[in-house]
Amino acid sequence: MSMTRDELEEFWARWLEANRKAEDEKNWGPLADYYAEDATYGWMYTPDEHFMAVGREEIRDWALGLEMAGLEGWHYDYMATVMDEKTGMVVGFWKQKSGITDDATGEEYEILGIGGSWFGLERGPEGLHLAWQRDWFDLGSTAHTFLEILKSGKAPQGLQDRISLDGMEQPGHYRRADLPSSVWPPPVEAGRFVTQAQATGAER
Repeated sequence: MSMTRDELEEFWARWLEANRKAEDEKNWGPLADYYAEDATYGWMYTPDEHFMAVGREEIRDWALGLEMAGLEGWHYDYMATVMDEKTGMVVGFWKQKSGITDDATGEEYEILGIGGSWFGLERGPEGLHLAWQRDWFDLGSTAHTFLEILKSGKAPQGLQDRISLDGMEQPGHYRRADLPSSVWPPPVEAGRFVTQAQATGAER
């Protein structure tokens, strides 16, 4: 369902403000109120380890709760945004910074590479909300930055605890074959937004 550009921009402005408040308060849970009751939110760690939360309360408790544990003080600054009111999609590109200073450089420890979130919006009884979200980030760079913070002696206990966890034992972590929602967002996986059909019968 299409929406106006003004509606999309107004939602996005509120979303950015809510994100900054969540970072300041070190509590991302209230962001769940921006999602549809049956929304899905996922990302990939490895080709066979994925995270997926299904429904607003799993998003609140797992994606914005357990998965953010140990990252208090981190901030995700949106560097650029692309939005399309015809498809109801927004892509936000963010930098992931720790709030912890590297004494050698005087700069914050940062996860390098390009990170971002791909959102699909839909219209509900009270206006626009998020129907799905898929994130991506550089896992190798994430591991490197975590280790650098550990070596510096500045890693807070919460981050140390997070790093020590066995990922596949945590709620919302699935093997690809067991995912409760598709890696590609459901309407995209269903082919509703195909912009280049698969080549057939042609050599590549």
